[in-house]
Amino acid sequence: MEFFFLCLKIFCARIMDVSLGTVRTLFIVKGNKITAGLIAFVEVFIWFFAAREALTSEVNSILIVASYAGGYAMGTFIGTFINEQFISGIYSIQVITDKISLNDIDKIKEQNFGVSIIPTADDKNLLFIEIDKKKYRECIKLLKSLDPYCFIVVNDSKVAHNGYIKRK
Repeated sequence: MEFFFLCLKIFCARIMDVSLGTVRTLFIVKGNKITAGLIAFVEVFIWFFAAREALTSEVNSILIVASYAGGYAMGTFIGTFINEQFISGIYSIQVITDKISLNDIDKIKEQNFGVSIIPTADDKNLLFIEIDKKKYRECIKLLKSLDPYCFIVVNDSKVAHNGYIKRK
């Protein structure tokens, strides 16, 4: 029973420290150094105890390694989920299309997506869209319904000035 709790403790500690590491990385990318530094302290504090438990155990079992690795994998999954659900962000979407017309731009705007359009020399349109990342799937679905073969590039934006991003 003691061995089971050791494996569970290692597994849970790895979930916590890796989840924190994933979130910390996102704060670094967004330029929030103070929050990232505080998270890093807690992350490594937890990691140290998990690693110590795994390496100094008197029990020599592959289950300890599996608990350590499984916690790492689950922590990555949970950290990514936290990012998707709770950490705000902005995506820049550029679209090259020959099917989305000026009339379709009104449909995009009706869905509360700010969009700028630039006609190109080869009878195509270049669309610039800045959206809250939580609206990503909805925006892509709309664009593909208007032109299933449009070329779409999505980038994570650090900051957007002027213009607007509609938030509920």
